[in-house]
Amino acid sequence: MFTGALREIMLPAILSAYGLKEELLEITSFGAGLINHTWRIKGPGQDFILQRVNDDVFKHPEDIEENIRLIGSYLAEHHPGYLFVAPVKTTDKREMVQSPGNGYFRIFPFVKDSHTVTVVHNTLQAWEAANQFGLFTKRLAGFPAGQLKIPLPDFHNLSLRYSQFLNALENGNPDRIRECAAWIKITREQYGIVKEYEMMKSDPAFKIRVTHHDTKISNVLFDSMDRGLCVIDLDTVMPGYFISDVGDMMRTYLSPIGEEEPDYRQIKVREDFFSAIVQGYLHEMKDELTETEKTHFIYSGKFMIYMQAIRFLTDHLNNDIYYGAKYSGHNLVRAGNQFTLLQRLLEKEPQLTRIQTKECA
Repeated sequence: MFTGALREIMLPAILSAYGLKEELLEITSFGAGLINHTWRIKGPGQDFILQRVNDDVFKHPEDIEENIRLIGSYLAEHHPGYLFVAPVKTTDKREMVQSPGNGYFRIFPFVKDSHTVTVVHNTLQAWEAANQFGLFTKRLAGFPAGQLKIPLPDFHNLSLRYSQFLNALENGNPDRIRECAAWIKITREQYGIVKEYEMMKSDPAFKIRVTHHDTKISNVLFDSMDRGLCVIDLDTVMPGYFISDVGDMMRTYLSPIGEEEPDYRQIKVREDFFSAIVQGYLHEMKDELTETEKTHFIYSGKFMIYMQAIRFLTDHLNNDIYYGAKYSGHNLVRAGNQFTLLQRLLEKEPQLTRIQTKECA
């Protein structure tokens, strides 16, 4: 984004709001985020992370700002030793800078000697990530989750996603609907996952807590020994169920390949990674989760994998209006990938149940 005329117009104004001078800084693109653009700023005394908040996705960036402020204040008072990477304030005490026509920008301090990874390479990383996401929710156990704004309404509402799928069957591309008969059949056959979610919402054994809602591995900071330091990218933090955080880890850590892979033969569920996620999360959350919740680690994976499969399939049937497509059938490939991952999870359910029972004992 910061090239040519845009760099000349936008960047000095943004940096000056923080009292920074461009000529003293080295600015490079950083990370692989799909929603927010991020840059690293290397300065003479300190390094920073500059990030553009995508207000096409987050319609009210001020809600994110308020949530981070509330969480930061609570942690500073009740858990001052917790590493919370708060945004840097501008010279006039704001936490975001609006650039007309270009969105909202903010700056975070760069945590020295930290790094992120985009792929889970080993069970240690999986354990550490799960532990950090569990620690985040545990540290906020006393915070009234209802005070938080909802930056992405219905983000993990599986009932809504299934309704959107049914609407696509009524109003989507007729040719694509016919071509996807097999995937549509699988979606209907697994409707029990939706019914369990609906029952769960009315069961007081499932608690609403402060949850991250985007637990991919790149949202954890690691030290040089791959020990977890803290979680980052708190834009999606809001009230929710633990299945959202654990389920997204299952979806993105269990298989050695990601959702873009068209060769479904490479998709598998690694039992040792499942065990690492459960162990790492329970290391912090064992006394917080109810006994009923502890029986739903496997369901967490079903929940998130099935929901993402539905979303990709629905978008394909609707001519790729939400995710877009880099090639013809892109979202169908993604949907098939996730449905295959779900099938691999179901095939391993007996083994995973034994692990779940052992770890939760």
